[in-house]
Amino acid sequence: MKYALITGGSRGIGRAVCLALANDGFSVIINYRSNEGAAIEVKQEIEKNGGSAELLPFDVSDSKSVDAAIQQWQSSHPDDYISVLVNNAGIRDDAVMVFMQDEQWNKVLRTNLDSFFYVTRRLLKAMITNRHGRIVNVASLSGIKGLAGQTNYSAAKAGLIGSTKALAQEIGSRKITVNAVAPGFIATDMTQDLPEAELKKMIPAGRFGTAEEVADLVSFLVSDKAAYINGEVISINGGLYT
Repeated sequence: MKYALITGGSRGIGRAVCLALANDGFSVIINYRSNEGAAIEVKQEIEKNGGSAELLPFDVSDSKSVDAAIQQWQSSHPDDYISVLVNNAGIRDDAVMVFMQDEQWNKVLRTNLDSFFYVTRRLLKAMITNRHGRIVNVASLSGIKGLAGQTNYSAAKAGLIGSTKALAQEIGSRKITVNAVAPGFIATDMTQDLPEAELKKMIPAGRFGTAEEVADLVSFLVSDKAAYINGEVISINGGLYT
């Protein structure tokens, strides 16, 4: 059985990635922090379609929570390992910097960047031992271009991109790839407060992207077809910024 862990898998892009990878034949591990109902719905949908899924709740921004959950999973699956990791969990808390509070900065950095370190380091040893792994980090257009009102979010996603490139060089010789996808405006609950009608005018494609389109890209990156793609940041933004 091939196992894939998707953080923040109960909604939005994470949900779409869970469904896509289950369809690819992975046994999907759905991480969530508090929205158990939504996570259960994703699990049920996967199973209804003949796939395999399990829930693994933990707070990605808390190293002790991450360690305890992953250790529990590994103890209950002694003969298996997680070969695919999608670091998707993330939050926004926008404000112009002059009014940004310490907690707005720290919370976004913890959830969007520290989580990459906490989760990835716990899964690397098994990937290295088995000489196979796929890590996909969900970054953002904001991490490439920057966006006014999102200095915290842009800093976290830019840091994630730098970490992607560095880790790819560390472990590429072990047949493990590390890549990032950088979505632009995607229609999810995370963007529902944005002025979509105005923003669409800026996008050459004339629309927001879908979570399923991002999931299809992730599906490709974790497949054998993408074995020679490593350390890359692939934008998916409708031509908004290239």
